[in-house]
Amino acid sequence: MRGDKNGPRAAEAGKDAERGKGGEVRTSLGVIRISDDFLAELAGFTCTQCYGVVGMAGQSLQDGVAQLLGRDSIKRGVKVKRKGDRVTFHLYVIVEAGINITEVARNLIEQVEYNVRKACGMEVEEVQVHIQGVRAH
Repeated sequence: MRGDKNGPRAAEAGKDAERGKGGEVRTSLGVIRISDDFLAELAGFTCTQCYGVVGMAGQSLQDGVAQLLGRDSIKRGVKVKRKGDRVTFHLYVIVEAGINITEVARNLIEQVEYNVRKACGMEVEEVQVHIQGVRAH
């Protein structure tokens, strides 16, 4: 065994983990709750790492122009909805000009679903991609 300070007790808690509603995980050591803010941050960061995405956009257009969000506010470009233990995402993005928008959107959907499942163990019901603008990168 490694020099892990949590030792076998933490490993046992992981084995006994039970999924509760709303993304809650119950273990013998306590309850883990995954917040909507964390889910939005995870989805937003995932989007910014995808090819063809210039950045996250605000959820509303002002005078027909999308606002490109800074790295510290990428979660504002994500809307999270929960239905029981499943989650739905609405992603508001600005894509690079000249890139196949359909492929970028498909990649975003796959990557967000994969990362949420991998990091949180939650099922993604739906991912909607809203292209708020196209910009040269």
